[in-house]
Amino acid sequence: MSTKTWTAVDNYIVSSLFEPDAALDAVLAANRDQGLPAIDVSAAQGKLLSLLVRIGSAKKVLEIGTLGGYSTIWMARGLPADGKVVTLELDPHHAEVARSNFERAGVVDRVEVRVGPALESLAALGGEDAGPFDLIFIDADKPNNPHYLSWALRLSRSGTVIVCDNVIRDGAVLEEDGRDANVEGARAAFSFIGGDKRLDGTAIQTVGAKGYDGFAIAIVD
Repeated sequence: MSTKTWTAVDNYIVSSLFEPDAALDAVLAANRDQGLPAIDVSAAQGKLLSLLVRIGSAKKVLEIGTLGGYSTIWMARGLPADGKVVTLELDPHHAEVARSNFERAGVVDRVEVRVGPALESLAALGGEDAGPFDLIFIDADKPNNPHYLSWALRLSRSGTVIVCDNVIRDGAVLEEDGRDANVEGARAAFSFIGGDKRLDGTAIQTVGAKGYDGFAIAIVD
């Protein structure tokens, strides 16, 4: 099997199960036009996040890593009218593009963007007693995965769902002695989730338009 086939299957999934969505297409186009890296979740993955929000009846969502807001929009769409996504972004330009995208997609009233190093933003949220969040999506710099997971636990409650993206790394997660910081971050996520008795988790390998990767998902006991 090839990436070409995986992408074709992703396109089939979208064409079979999704309504055409000009707003989301415009978001991806805006991200490209503004020079953002093409590392957004796929449409199928975005819909999964939206469904997880709905399945868990989430009202408060925390996202670590905004980029252009594509995944944020998917999750915001799954929220009730009084729900909110707090999303954390390091790069001011990315945050500016994301805010425009939220207006374009009609979810600006359900999204709060915080700009700056995520660990500083997380500490601020902790100081504000902003939690607990019902769902937490981690998709930022991978070496900080264990720190993000630690904060996710502090800002959670029993039943909070935590999703950590990009933990398979084209299979490189098997490399015990690798020097890739992103792979080390993926392995650290596994070690954290597997080693903390407050978390019950698993991981799903994925193939598709984004290649071969996967995500870890855990629930707080």
